[in-house]
Amino acid sequence: MSPQEKIIKASHLIDMSDIIREGNPTLRAVAKDVELPLSDEDIILGEKMMQFLKNSQDPAMAEKMGLRGGVGLAAPQLDISKRIIAVLVPNPEDEEGNPPAQPYSLQEIMYNPRIVSHSVQDAALADGEGCLSVDREVPGYVVRHSRVTVEYLDKDGNKQKVKLRGYNSMVVQHEIDHTNGIMFYDRINENNPFEIKEGMLIIQ
Repeated sequence: MSPQEKIIKASHLIDMSDIIREGNPTLRAVAKDVELPLSDEDIILGEKMMQFLKNSQDPAMAEKMGLRGGVGLAAPQLDISKRIIAVLVPNPEDEEGNPPAQPYSLQEIMYNPRIVSHSVQDAALADGEGCLSVDREVPGYVVRHSRVTVEYLDKDGNKQKVKLRGYNSMVVQHEIDHTNGIMFYDRINENNPFEIKEGMLIIQ
């Protein structure tokens, strides 16, 4: 049974045992485009990936299933070399601890996502990045584009185009990197991990 056949079973919930770790060759492969029209298997896979992110962000479910919290997941991390990513970025509570009007600033399953244009300005997250496929901390600024325009297909096969900036831009670039065999630490300056080049934006 292939990893995808296992994951799309009705009874299966993605957990940490489904996620491959660094050193697995699938994480270094360039993933294949998904074919159109989208197959039921690929649509279900995308929905299962989104469900994992929701479970990982739900304290009770995450504890019960032993999940690390995540805001993004790419199919290659499940040992499935296809260009499919899911991103789920929650909006923060307000200063008084009230829930936000919109729970998520970004909630999308993207098929064949591609960056079609980007800013000249670079950016990095102040706290660095982590990855569900990397069981260690890698300190340093992960240098990315501060703004990107991404084209992708939704689950109905419609072409979508979205402009992203700030944290959402970082999350989507991290996941698209997975479909190109790139790990986040490839973008850290080995000799000077916390180098800030002129004009680089540090996102808190």
